[in-house]
Amino acid sequence: MEFKVPTMAELMAAGEEPEILFWVGCAGSYDERAQKITRDICKILHHVGIKYAVLGTEESCTGDPAKRAGNEFLFQMQAMTNIEVLNAYNIKKIVTGCPHCFNTIKNEYPGLGGTYEVIHHTQLIQDLINEGKLKAEGGESFKGRKITYHDPCYLGRANGIYEAPRKALEVLDAQLVEMKRCKSNGLCCGAGGAQMFKEPEKGNKDINVERIDEALQTNPQVIAAGCPFCMTMLSDGIKLKDKEQEVKVLDIAEITARANGL
Repeated sequence: MEFKVPTMAELMAAGEEPEILFWVGCAGSYDERAQKITRDICKILHHVGIKYAVLGTEESCTGDPAKRAGNEFLFQMQAMTNIEVLNAYNIKKIVTGCPHCFNTIKNEYPGLGGTYEVIHHTQLIQDLINEGKLKAEGGESFKGRKITYHDPCYLGRANGIYEAPRKALEVLDAQLVEMKRCKSNGLCCGAGGAQMFKEPEKGNKDINVERIDEALQTNPQVIAAGCPFCMTMLSDGIKLKDKEQEVKVLDIAEITARANGL
């Protein structure tokens, strides 16, 4: 499927406004694995005919890692820069591919002068399923496959979003199995709070290995994720366990795109 992803600057020059701004995020822009998720979110938006745009080179980090690592000054500088850009474009609604971007723009930008309706891509997918625009047919069948979903901390515990990702999986006619620790009792993949960018501290076991052990106890064929950081940690765990052939780690957007033949 070939199509062009417009930038806000291009739409603005043409005198147009998008329904939705897709906030790509650092991982979705630079991480090779997360870029695939970005492409699939764009495919979904394109497929259902939602008019959207990205900021392109005008987008910079939301400041989440800086804030979590304790550099409030840097966070505020990054946030202010982004808010100025968003407000200049009169942005109302934002969809993100990353729970960290989602949480920061939704909950921390209003205090700095940036108030928007922010949704995570799993919520967008749930809405589109409810509206009958995404049907999970015409593509890869997940019927009867065992799927377990890992709740990202910043989506689940921080923002109470548990239903949307599961709704996207329920429509597949797959066999959904929950890990022992799930939903509000979910276990972190180990990359939140800026931990993604530092080495683990001394302990008996890496937290992502602990999480993968839990996931593998459900004997899944697919581990579903909703966050690029979780994707990295879970994929690393699967590699370490040498299970790459048997178990696939896929984002909800990738599963949705495959099921709809996009």
